[in-house]
Parts: sequence; C-alpha cells; structure tokens
Amino acid sequence: MTITSNLSLKQAQQLDAEDPLRHFRDEFIIPTKADLKSKTLSRPGKSIQEFLQQWAIKGVYGHFVDHDDAILPSFLHGDDAAAKLLAPIVGANVQEVSAMETLTANLHLLMASFYQPTKEKHKIILEGKAFPSDHYAVYSQIRHHGFDPDDAMILITPNGDKATMTTEHILSIIDKHAAETAFILLPGIQYYTGQLLDIATITAHAHSHNIPICWDLAHAVGNVELSLHNWNVDCAAWCTYKYLNAGPGAIAGLFVHEKHGTVTEATDGSGGLLYRPRLSGWWGGDKGVRFEMGPHFKPRPGAAGFQVGNTSALAIAGLLPALKIFNRTSMAEIRKKSMRITQYLQDLLLEPTGDGQPLPYKILTPSDPEARGAQLSVKLDMGLLDHVLEGLEDAGVVIDERKPDVIRVAPAPIYNSYEDCWKFAQIFRPLAFKAKSRS
Repeated sequence: MTITSNLSLKQAQQLDAEDPLRHFRDEFIIPTKADLKSKTLSRPGKSIQEFLQQWAIKGVYGHFVDHDDAILPSFLHGDDAAAKLLAPIVGANVQEVSAMETLTANLHLLMASFYQPTKEKHKIILEGKAFPSDHYAVYSQIRHHGFDPDDAMILITPNGDKATMTTEHILSIIDKHAAETAFILLPGIQYYTGQLLDIATITAHAHSHNIPICWDLAHAVGNVELSLHNWNVDCAAWCTYKYLNAGPGAIAGLFVHEKHGTVTEATDGSGGLLYRPRLSGWWGGDKGVRFEMGPHFKPRPGAAGFQVGNTSALAIAGLLPALKIFNRTSMAEIRKKSMRITQYLQDLLLEPTGDGQPLPYKILTPSDPEARGAQLSVKLDMGLLDHVLEGLEDAGVVIDERKPDVIRVAPAPIYNSYEDCWKFAQIFRPLAFKAKSRS
C-alpha cells in the first residue's frame, strides 16, 4: 500500500525557493529534535537581556530614560510601542489598540464596559464550543449582574452533525434572540475546527439590532487579515502567544473602536469628563498627570484608557521583537502564503493511497481557503490519537492535540516552509495507518 505522498520533496523545495517570505525563517529559533528532548537551556534572548540590563543600571529611572543603543523603549512607553506595531496587524488606528493584561482579563474588562444588561435585554450570545475561558467569563459576568446563566447564555452550535457553522445560521440566531440580547461574543477563528467567521457581515448584522459585539481573536491575530476599524467592530481581545510568537502567558491585546474611546469635557460647566464606563486603573490614566497621583481618573483617549495595572516592561520586551517581524511585511502577504501553504498541506494529507485504502482520518477545517486560517484540524479515527501522538513526539514533530481524537496542525507562514509540510506528511500518514492496523 502506498501511503507516502507522490508530491515530491523537490517540489516542496521549489515552492520554498519561490516564497517571498522565506528569509523570515532565519529570524526564528526553530527547535531541533535534540532541543525538544534536551534537559538544559542554552539560548538566551537578546531583548530580555536588554530589559534586564535597563533594570540593572537604571532601576526605577528606566521608566523615563531612553538609551541611544537600545532596541527597547523606556518602560513608560513600552505599551505605546507595542500598540503602534499591533495596529496594522489587526487593521486598526493606533489609538484603538492596547497591549495589556491577558486575554481573559481583557474580555472581562470589555464586558464590564460593553455588557450593560437590563431586565428586558440581558442575554449574551456566544459560540457553543467556544474556548472554555470564554464560557467562564460570560457565565461569571451574567451572574455578577444577578441573572441566571442557564437562561441568559444563548449558545450557537452547528446545524446537524456538521462541525462548522454557516454565517446564515449565526445571523438567524441573532435575529431570533435580538430583543433579549445585550452583548455578543464570538471567535474570529473557531479554535477547534479552524473555521474563519465572517466578522464584517456578522458585526454589521449585530449592529442592525443595536447589539454591541466583541470578537475573541486568539486564533485570528497574526493569522488572517483583519480590518477591525473599517468593519466597525465594537471591541476585541486576543492573546499573543500563538501566531504572534510572544510565548505562553505573554501580554495580550485589546481593541476598542475609536467611537467608543473618546474622552470629552462635560458641557454642564462641572469640569467633569464624559467617556465610556469602564473598570478604571492607574495605567489607563492620562500620562501627563499620571505621576501627580491625583484622586480623579482622567482616561487616556482610545483603547489605552482601558488599561488597569502597570504594563509589564518584561512582557513588552518579549512581544516587541515578534511584532517587528510582522511589520517588515504585511498581513496581505502573510495571508497569501498562508492560503497557499495550508492548501499544500491539505493536498498532502488527503492524497489517496495507491490501493484506494480509506484514510484513517478526516479534516474538520473548511476546505475553502477563504474560510480558514493557517490551521487544519485533523480528526483521527477513534482510538488512534495516543499512538499517533507518541510517534509524532518521537519524531520531533510539534502539533496540538484536542482529545479524544483531533490534532491541530498549523503551518505558520511567517516561519514554516513547504518542506516542513512535506516532511510532516511523510511522518504522519504512516503513523496513522500503522495505528489503524493495530486497532
């Protein structure tokens, strides 16, 4: 039985030679098989070293002092530097973006501002199989306002036995519950299947019912083209440790459309300020008076005014180098390669066997390149996952598992190559068939 690919290594190497983004791979440390099995560390990072040096020689003055030879800003302005680099990645104006907190914390901060329930209009629409923390956040916000989550959480699930959701189905759920809905939270890309939702269309439909909508972009940021400002998205949050490469637990990002971030003086002569309600904190205050330690909160305009605690300069040091890579190209170019390399991987995985033997797996992710990012969720026949994972780990292949039977394979276009995809297929397909023969 022929289970390896007829698509040749030479073809993969030719595609790599033609790839305009190929040089970015050299900017990354790609773990070797020996690295994955090593018990020691040996590669310190330059940006982190610089932060430690800033702290060592300046201490608290590092908040304000810029150094002529530094690649990092002073501690006080690190969040602004990150926002400037994040804005083009998500299609936003700089003032609409902030690097802050963590993804779930940012969702709570946004819901504290945008979820304003009443007795008649208090429900939240979310995806039924959203990442667990989204469920936890929504559940707790509903309870915090004194409502019953079992009644107030409207879950969108696929029709029938399909793994993905159609846009029409999502819109129909919004229509059905619009009169009672105060807030919508949906994923830009569904983490389990890799489906890319139609953010622009769904956002416009929510607004036609006067419902604010928030997008969890954990799996979309740095993966697909986003135009949050032009799509009139109310708010969004994301992590940076997936496609943005900042590391686990890294500082996250937040978007608030400029129409919601204005700060104006009250017209009643009181000297007060008018701005969107929020959970306020020191770091969201006006930089010009921040260190005067006054008791009255004057928020910075835009997303930065939603910050709460002092942004970790160490976390920013881990994020900026990754963002700078993205700003040396464009999301349009990254997306172009992403669609091509993901399709190539799909072709490798779905290539028929020489004798017509059925594949012991299927792909859950939409086959339409426009409806997915750089991810293929591969559902193995039941009982094969552990055997396949053991073989992949032994071969030095890093993927993600979702029990009981799914692996997520993500050819990140900024550093993965076509040859990487070809090699993966040569390892994975025989493992899957071998596991099947044992079952």
